[in-house]
Parts: sequence; structure tokens; C-alpha cells
Amino acid sequence: MNKLLFAILLTFLGTAAIAQVRGSQPRQTFAQPVPADSLSYLNPKDYIIGGVAVNGAKNLDKDVLIQISKLNKGDKISLPGDASANVIRNLWQQGLFDDVQLNIQKINLDTVYLEISVLERPRLSRLHITGIRKGEIEDIQKKLNDKTGKIVNENLLNTTTAIIKKHFHEKGFLNTTVDIKQRKDPGDANSVILDVAVDKHQKVKINEVIFEGNKAFKAATLKKFLKKTREKKFYNIFGSKKFKDDQYQEDKQTLVEKMQARGYRDAEIISDSVWKNDENTVNVKIKVFEGPKYYFGNVTFSGNSKYPTSTLVKILSIKKGDVFSEEELNKRLSGPTTNNDDVSSLYLNDGYLTYNSDAVQTRIYNDTVDLDIRIYEGPQYTINRVILKGNDVTNDKVALREIRTKPGQKFSKDLIIRSTRELSQLGNFDEQKIEPKPTNINPNEGTVDIVYNVVEKPSDQIELSGGFGGGQLVGTLGLTFNNFSLRNIFNLKAYKPLPKGDGQKLSLRGQANGKNYQNYSFTFSDPWFGGKKPIYFGLTAYTQLSSTGQYYAKTDPRYNYLRINGVGITLGKRLNWPDNYFQLNYSLNFDHYKLDNFTGYLFTNGTSYNIKLTQELSRNSLDAPIYPTQGSNIKFTIQVTPPYSLFNSTNYAIATPEQRYQFVEYHKWKFDAQWFTRITGKLVLMSQVRFGFLGTYNKLVGQSPFERFKLGGDGMQTYQFLQGSEIIGLRGYRNFSIVPVGSNYNPDTNPGSPIYNKYTLELRHPVIASQSATIFVEAFAEGGNVWNNFSQFNPFNVRRSAGIGARIFLPIFGLLGLDYGYGFDKIPGIPDANKGQFHFSIAQSLSGGFN
Repeated sequence: MNKLLFAILLTFLGTAAIAQVRGSQPRQTFAQPVPADSLSYLNPKDYIIGGVAVNGAKNLDKDVLIQISKLNKGDKISLPGDASANVIRNLWQQGLFDDVQLNIQKINLDTVYLEISVLERPRLSRLHITGIRKGEIEDIQKKLNDKTGKIVNENLLNTTTAIIKKHFHEKGFLNTTVDIKQRKDPGDANSVILDVAVDKHQKVKINEVIFEGNKAFKAATLKKFLKKTREKKFYNIFGSKKFKDDQYQEDKQTLVEKMQARGYRDAEIISDSVWKNDENTVNVKIKVFEGPKYYFGNVTFSGNSKYPTSTLVKILSIKKGDVFSEEELNKRLSGPTTNNDDVSSLYLNDGYLTYNSDAVQTRIYNDTVDLDIRIYEGPQYTINRVILKGNDVTNDKVALREIRTKPGQKFSKDLIIRSTRELSQLGNFDEQKIEPKPTNINPNEGTVDIVYNVVEKPSDQIELSGGFGGGQLVGTLGLTFNNFSLRNIFNLKAYKPLPKGDGQKLSLRGQANGKNYQNYSFTFSDPWFGGKKPIYFGLTAYTQLSSTGQYYAKTDPRYNYLRINGVGITLGKRLNWPDNYFQLNYSLNFDHYKLDNFTGYLFTNGTSYNIKLTQELSRNSLDAPIYPTQGSNIKFTIQVTPPYSLFNSTNYAIATPEQRYQFVEYHKWKFDAQWFTRITGKLVLMSQVRFGFLGTYNKLVGQSPFERFKLGGDGMQTYQFLQGSEIIGLRGYRNFSIVPVGSNYNPDTNPGSPIYNKYTLELRHPVIASQSATIFVEAFAEGGNVWNNFSQFNPFNVRRSAGIGARIFLPIFGLLGLDYGYGFDKIPGIPDANKGQFHFSIAQSLSGGFN
């Protein structure tokens, strides 16, 4: 009886489906009745596959599904058997289906016809993200764009959750939660919408960093090595206090390197842990092994034939007994060093492009390490070709004439660095993307090509603004074309909107308030006048009118009139001595002033002529024009007029102001200097000193009414009838409010002073540095003052201020600045001159210029 029941059970299993509940297990069924004994597991039969059909596939290729099933027409298959079960298993493992069935359509003698029936899983039509800001949603959707149209399964849900959490973990939101729910898409029956609810919670910061095992190093010192893993303390001004795992891993590596750099070559991290302190903070614990402190022993060189060992030892600057530091050793061998005085620079500047060195520790005894530095010099290379790529607007000759590496010269690292700087100084290319690259290195012939890859950036600028000054609204329109081409001025095809590409500069500016105030100026300059030598040529012209004549008659006391016309020409050349960063310029300018009842100068009526010759000696070694990190910018200027009083017949003892100032005479001396120093990372210190002195030839003539110095405020040449005066900013004070002690000048009618000095310290840190914009923030402290004569002059008696600010460089607008300064010193007679002051500036301080 038991045997009979067992046989019936086996027969039933052979003819029924290998059952599956939809969405859990696949199954095989047979579409038509078949004698039980012919499909029994006790008696499986071999069939030839006559054909395979696929049913239910909407988005998937049927032929691909048949290939996955491995059911090929003409193959033999044993039914029932493992082969049929494997078919379903292979398809199910793809994760694409909610149901898979293998059916027998019919059996014809020894031929079987099969059908694969599938129910596809739904696909993702879109993500609906909630709980975060619109900008954050857009950022996440960019990372999840490739998920649309994919099968919605556990893998998709897990991947989506992981991507969102990682996005916010990188920003310090370690407690981010993601809840995903599915709902059918009403527009597509086989698609679903994922509702993604994101809760960032608060940023997780670092409560405490704990060190164990440190004896030689204080915990405070080790914490300083962790640049991006900072405790939540008020004194940690720079560096993020958020915990980010990737930055933490980088900091651990940096920590070991810094310890090793101080002689502890065996230093390592034994263990570390991060645990939750409270809901919004974590603690970090790092256990270190310091080991003994090591020192350099004997240092030898081998493989060097070009330079003697004594020369290499001198450049290496490492002596026996110095604290052992692989970091310092590598820097002295391969750079970078501040002055490029490492061993690699010695070789690379002499053509040895393939130079290499390997410092081998030949002996370690007690606390001493002996080294053998093995030099591979290779052949000496000369430059075959210099290639420029990426200059779509700027003509080749404009860029190539600034490049210091020439065909036929020996390869030189210094000249490549200098060439990169000169290209950035043009202002036509994105300095962040100038990339020199040696290519086509031919060791047999000892030649190499140098390719300079550049990216053009917008260099033209527009100034469109309105301002309120002197009780009136003034409109300004300025256009500056920094890559102008004068030679194509009559070539209509070159207008885009003006001819470009020759590196010349054309500036047009107009400022007006109807008939009451008008100011128009024109400037043209060419740094390579004639195109063959670096001879600078500049031409300027301007005219200004200020008058109340449209309101008052000349007999009315309120009537005033001022007309100023000026024209100037400049010639200059680059110098090779004392070094090739120097420039010498000579300028000849003619200014004509006509005043009628006009205040603000030392006289109110008359005509005055200012004919001046200026010599400017400058040295600019800044590494970048917009955000310099190292180098200096120094200018020494002498400006003189003819000493008319020495050869004319005017009796200046009794002369009227009109006679005294008909021909202005003076000599003027100025010194301006900036130094940029990288403190750490991208943090830069700018130090600045300025001094100016306006002297006389004849005491009876007195000080010139023009070319004086006005100190205070934003330093902009705004609507204040200031032509003829030099404006120097001092943040934290009202414009032109710094006046000599004892004077009763009004800032609005301040004629200026003959002596001034100013000092500035400014910490700068970039926020954005890209082709489209450069933004940096700053904290400053500065001081300055003015005097009427040298008997009162005291360079340490200055008006002091401090504050913060930001600079935004947009190629089309130039440099925009916003500062808040606090002036610490009161100005007698001007109660609102100091304390808190906001200052706005535009188009100032380019190329590290002077505020």
C-alpha cells in the first residue's frame, strides 16, 4: 500500500508545475494533458526542442531571454529534469521579473514546443524628492538621472538610498535618513514613481579629538596636523569642524607624514575609532606609535657626472646630524621649493628633462640613517618646437611673444614657469587652465616639443552704473576691450563686436548728469608697439565739464564752472637689469584747467596749465593677476614740471592766485610696494606700504593746487570733482576725511595734502577660483595719515582701522569689492568720519594693484 501511494505521489509531481507563488519562486507548467507515466520523474523522457516562444516581455528583447534560458532549437532536453528547472532559475536570477513560468505548448512524438512566460517588474518613471531645498534636490537628481527607466528592485532602492546618504555625508550630515515608497504611475501601468523623503538632520561636528601613545608630540601639535578634522572650538577659525570620513582618512595619512617629517620615521597609527558623543557630535580617538627620533648620517651621491658632488651637497643643504625627514629630503631633491633651488631644478634648468634621483638608505644604526643618492642624469634636451593650442581669439603672435622657451634653446623648467606666468598676465586666458606640457621627447636626438594649452576667457568689461554724488544722480557707462586689434579697425569681418586678438587695450568711459556734469575719457595702449619689441605705448585723452550755469547766471554767487581737458602719451620698455621683471615707463601729460567761481582747489578763478613728465620704474613678479599667492609689485615714480618760477618775470611775493597757478610747478615722489606670502594652503598675506610727497621749487610759489593726495574711504575716483588729485583709500573712514592735524578741511571741499603714507596687512582666502568668477574673502588692518609739511611728518602717527571684506572678479565687470571697516581714531571736526563704514569699489586692485 505504501509503495502504491509513493508511486502516485511521484507521478503527480512529474506532471504538475514546479510551483511558484507570484513574486517569490518560478515555476514550470505543461499546457496540455499528457499521460502521467510519460512525464514521470521516475521515467523522464528525452525530447528535441522544436521551438521556444516568449510571452509577456514588453521592454526586454525576446531573443536575449531565449539565450539566457539556454533553450536552443534542435537541442535535446529531458522532461521532467534539471534542465527545465535551470531555465527558470537562470531567468529568475536576472532580477527583472515578478513571475517566470516554463510551459509546454505541445508535444509531437519526440518533439516538444516550449513557452517562456514572464511578468516584468515595473520600471522607474521618476523620482519625487521631498524634505530638502530646491537646489539640493537638483544636485541629487543630477546624480540619479541614470536611474530613470531602470527596473525597480531592491538593488535600485538600495543604490538610490546610498547615493543620497553619501551626498549628504560628504557635507557633514552623517545622520541623514532616506525613506522610499512606491506608487503606480497613472500614465503608465508598468511604471512606478518613487517618493523619496530625505531628512538631513543637523550636521555632525567633532566634539573632541583624543590622542594616545604620544610622548614626544603634544596633543595640541598633533591636532594641528589634522587640517580638516578640527574640534568644534571657537579658536579653530580655519578648517571645517564637520566630520567627513574621506577627509578624516586623508588627515590620518597627513598626521603620519608630519610625524615622520620631524624625524620619527617609524611613526604610525596603531588604531583609531570614531563614536557618537551626542546626536550632533562625534568623538575621535587615535592611538599612535612614535618610535625613536632619527637623524641624517653620511650623505653620498653616485651617478652624477654633470655636476660635482660638492655642488650637489651644497644645493641639497642637508648636513650630518640634521633631523631625518623624508619630506624635506624629497623637497630638496625634487621640489617644489620656494626659490626653485632644489637639485632637480639644477638639472631641469640645464636641459636634463629626464633627470631622476633615488635616495637609498644604505645603513641604519642607532638613531642615524646613511644615504646614497643615486642620480640618473639622462641626455641633455633642446627645444625643437613651441606649440600653442586653445587660443581661439588671441592671435598666435600675441601669446608666443610672451613665451620665454624658444626653439633651439636648452629645455628649462624656470622658463616654462615664467612663460606660464606671462601668459596669465595677458588677461586673455584662464590662469587656472594654462598647462605647459613637454611632448615628442626624442632621447636619440635630444629634442623635445613644448605645448602650451590655454583656454580663452572673456576679457572685455562693461561698467554700467548710477550713483548719487554732490546731491545729484550721475550715470556711468564704461567699455573696456582688453584684447583689441587696431590693425583690423577697417576690416568689417573682424568686428565681434570690435576687432580682437592683438592684445591691445581700448577703453571708453562716459559719466554725465545732463548739462550739469559731464566726463568723457579715452585710453589706448599697446604692450608691443610695432609688434617686434616689448615697447609699451599708451595714449590717453579726457575732458570734463562741471557747471551750474544752467541754473544760475554768472553774476549769481551760486554760479560755478570748471572745465578740464587732458591728453597724455606714454612710452616704456622692459628691462633685463637688475632682472627681467623690471619695466621703465616715461609719460608726458598736458592738463588744462579753467575755473570760474569754483571751490575745491587752492584758487577759484583762472586758467591753469599742468605740463608734467613722469618716470616710473616698476617690478612686478606676482604669480597671478587676480589672486596672487607669491611675489611682489613695487613702483617708484618721479613726476616733475618745468620750474617756471626760475626763469619767468612773475613776482610771486605779490602775485594773485590766478598768476601764481597759471603754470603749475612741482616735483612729486611716490613709492608703492606690495608683497604676497602664502601662509598655509590657499591662505595668503598681502603686505603693503605706500608713500607720497609733493614738493616745491620755490617757497614763494607754494604748494601746487593739483596732484595732491586725498586719503580715506573706498579710494574710488567718484563724482567729487577730483581730477587733479590722487585718491587713496583708507577703509573705516569717510571718503577724503583724513586731514592734517589742525586743519579745518571739509571732506567735500578738501583740496588734498602734499604728504601721505599708508600701511596695510590683509589676509586673503579664495572661495571660488574659476574661469567664470574669482571670489575671495579678506580680513584687513591698515593705517595712514596726511601732513602739510615734513616738520609735522611722523610715519608712525597714523589713523588706524580694521575690518573684513570680499572681492568678486567677473570678467565682464572686472573686480567688485565690498568692505566693512571700523576706524579707531576720531577726526577732529568731522564726528561721523570714523567708526563703522561700508565701502563699495569697482574695477580696482587688478594685477595686485594699489588700493
